[in-house]
Amino acid sequence: MNQSLRHLFNAVIALFVVLAISTTAIMTFASNSLNSDSRNIRALYHEFGAPRGLIVASDGTVLARSDPSNDAFSYQRVYPNGATYAPITGFFSIAQRADRGIEASRNSLLSGENDSLWLSKLKATFTGEANQGATIETSIDAKLQTLAMQLLGDGGYNGAIVAMEPSTGRILAMASTPSYDPNTLAKHSTKEASQAYQQLATADGNPMLNHATNELYSPGSTFKIITAAAALESGKYHTDSVVPAGATFTLPGTQTQITNSSVAANGTNGSMTLQQAFVTSSNTAFAQIGIALGADAMSKQAQQLGFGSTIVIDGSPASNNAIEATASKFPSNASPDRLGLAAFGQGDVTETPLLNAMITSAVANGGTMMQPTLVDRVRASDLSVISQTSPSVFSHPFSEQTAQSLNQMMQAMIKEETPQLQIAGISVAGKTGTAQIGDGNSYNAWITGFAPADNPKIVVSVMVHDVTSYGFQVAGPMMQRIMQEALKQ
Repeated sequence: MNQSLRHLFNAVIALFVVLAISTTAIMTFASNSLNSDSRNIRALYHEFGAPRGLIVASDGTVLARSDPSNDAFSYQRVYPNGATYAPITGFFSIAQRADRGIEASRNSLLSGENDSLWLSKLKATFTGEANQGATIETSIDAKLQTLAMQLLGDGGYNGAIVAMEPSTGRILAMASTPSYDPNTLAKHSTKEASQAYQQLATADGNPMLNHATNELYSPGSTFKIITAAAALESGKYHTDSVVPAGATFTLPGTQTQITNSSVAANGTNGSMTLQQAFVTSSNTAFAQIGIALGADAMSKQAQQLGFGSTIVIDGSPASNNAIEATASKFPSNASPDRLGLAAFGQGDVTETPLLNAMITSAVANGGTMMQPTLVDRVRASDLSVISQTSPSVFSHPFSEQTAQSLNQMMQAMIKEETPQLQIAGISVAGKTGTAQIGDGNSYNAWITGFAPADNPKIVVSVMVHDVTSYGFQVAGPMMQRIMQEALKQ
């Protein structure tokens, strides 16, 4: 009998141990996924039963707020000017919960459940009041964001614009079109919210995709900044070095001929200086420069400038909800013919508009590329600062001397090739790009630049997808308008 009791006792103890381990595992490892599961009705009512925190622009403009509602869910998420800020905010829905943007990357803070808000939660427990979520203060400039979205939207363009502060990495505007209205997804009807999501998910132009961070495009001649940087860093080239050009260049091992878009880009007697090749955007010159430098040097320079890396804009790399930019691509071990194409932004090289802006920022910032950020600070409901973002370095891709030479060439490009993009009394540096796509009759129209060139305050990169005009014609005036607005503030 005693032996049977001991076996029973041991079995009971074993079951308690298993129960304790499984309960601990659920509470420790699975709690976040269970809480965020849309089927968890208790968690859903808990989230909607408290005022979710504000998301605001740098000037205090409200991008997202929670208003009291007269239904089973105590608060309604509201997005004033929703489509303008959707690439920044993302949305909060009873069907998908916190999805995309700041809503997802800062969800625990906005919901008031983050450990850093323990004091607020304690006060709410004793007072019986709803636990107020934290306020997220973004770096977004409301005027620049509105202008950027208008410039793209008024033309009905599919595209993206990124404006940054080169010395800090703060994102001042991040426009993506077509956009969407998060209010349609924030409705308290699960059926209506789900239907809205399905409609947007299948809509032309993929409006819920942030084209600035998560779409890859052929960068065209804006990539010549990288090829020029690799050339200067090699020590074999200077701005006045004579390089081969020509009206045509046949890619090695092929019958494919590279041509230029202007006679000036052909050079004189088949050659020109590196600066002239940059200013006239000579494809034949840059294809030959890239091949001469070799795949290793080109790939190394591209990697130092962020190619091949997923870039975290907000949140932690370990977080499933972090705002990330898709890794831009540069071909590894490229054959000479593919390398020649990549050297002027065609072929196998693709890039996000965000990385394009970051690379230009490295030039403007003397050879230091800053980590891009979207949140300046987080405040508790009593306005105390919970966290504040400090600038951090992403990489040192090239020397200050190389940056100065690139700055010089980019200024010359604006003055000599596109003088209509100058700003009175302000020096502007830039590089245009027109990448052929599809059958060659459509383009990705690009421009990237900074101003004032002698003391850079703002970097702007513009990409307009699938148009029939060149980068300086479509994207150029947009960059100019945004710079003018930023520098008059």
